[in-house]
Amino acid sequence: MKRVIIHVDMDAFFASVEIRDNPKLKNRPVVIGAMPHERGVVSTCNYIARKFGVHSAMNIKEAYRLCPQAVFMHGDYEKYRRISEELHHIWETYADVTEYIACDEGYLDVTRSVKNFHSPEELGLLIKARVKAETGLTCSVGIGYSKSAAKMASEEKKPDGFFVIPDRESYCELISERDIRVIFGIGRRTAEKLNSYGIYKVKDIIAKSKQVLEMLGPKHGSFILNSALGMDERPVVHYDAADAKSLSREMTFQKDQRNFAFLQDVLLIFARNVDERLKKRGLYGRTVTLKITYGDMKSITRSQACESTDDGYEIYKIAVELLRKVKRQPVRLIGLGMQNLSKDYIRQLSFADLQDKKQASGMEQGIGQLEQRYGVDLSLEKMHSALGYLYQVVEEMAARP
Repeated sequence: MKRVIIHVDMDAFFASVEIRDNPKLKNRPVVIGAMPHERGVVSTCNYIARKFGVHSAMNIKEAYRLCPQAVFMHGDYEKYRRISEELHHIWETYADVTEYIACDEGYLDVTRSVKNFHSPEELGLLIKARVKAETGLTCSVGIGYSKSAAKMASEEKKPDGFFVIPDRESYCELISERDIRVIFGIGRRTAEKLNSYGIYKVKDIIAKSKQVLEMLGPKHGSFILNSALGMDERPVVHYDAADAKSLSREMTFQKDQRNFAFLQDVLLIFARNVDERLKKRGLYGRTVTLKITYGDMKSITRSQACESTDDGYEIYKIAVELLRKVKRQPVRLIGLGMQNLSKDYIRQLSFADLQDKKQASGMEQGIGQLEQRYGVDLSLEKMHSALGYLYQVVEEMAARP
């Protein structure tokens, strides 16, 4: 059976949501992320801002330099999550299998469901129309015989685009004369390597396939060569959050932090967040990881193996020990993670574990003490209101004397 894959990509999702909700922003450059005087990066921006050279992941100060007239905004990520759920509901109505790359982007395998329509084009246009009618937002839809073709098609006419690449011949004809960076898996460094061999266009990859394989190795090189030839058998695979191999939470402070006691308090808040996510997914982990970026931008990670656990307070205590062993320099970013996750780990409860359960939770005691010390609301209800609140309250704590 010939596969039919649809790739749906919302157009400048976060920025488009804000423009939809505030029509005064229409026809103005909009940048979502941080404010110009803050530390941070561009989360996304609309297409007007992109004309000035602004792009995702750009330092916010560079974005301001390029486009000082833009409207800079913090993102409302809880709102974006709710709208993302609406989008997923629409897409899943038609897909046999969905694979989400981000909250606003996904692959839909419609090989079977497309039989209920006159053509793949009819289905693709229906998805576009429903997204527009039910959310007021535009998306770009690409239809292809493979994931690579569908992704390429959705990029072809953005924004609000629609394009079809029905077969390998059409795919190869489309990209043959294009720069090699159009191939998924060729980043800046790989492109520089290939350029050094005179490989600049996709057709050069095919003409110099032997050099590509020698330079990139059999695995990566074969993938790149097959992509240039339009061969991509990767299936659309539904992602289950329970399949995650790690969970983490991190943040960049607006001002470097020198107070390591305060950093311990931040780790407690992060540990409770990781605890909740582990329990929600039924996962246990065996490695606690601490991430630190200092004021001079040097980053380090420290990890410690442990008995399998989903208990945030245990994770917190290990993270504190890791923190005590790092250099006492101003800290720009701190992160806490749990790795080597599985549902299959079995932990034998000890007498100490049972005793702990009879006592008030060490985690909740610690959170209560933080609320009193800093005068902030760390209730689960408040924390669940939006992920942005977690970062907001930590910044409020940092500002306290």
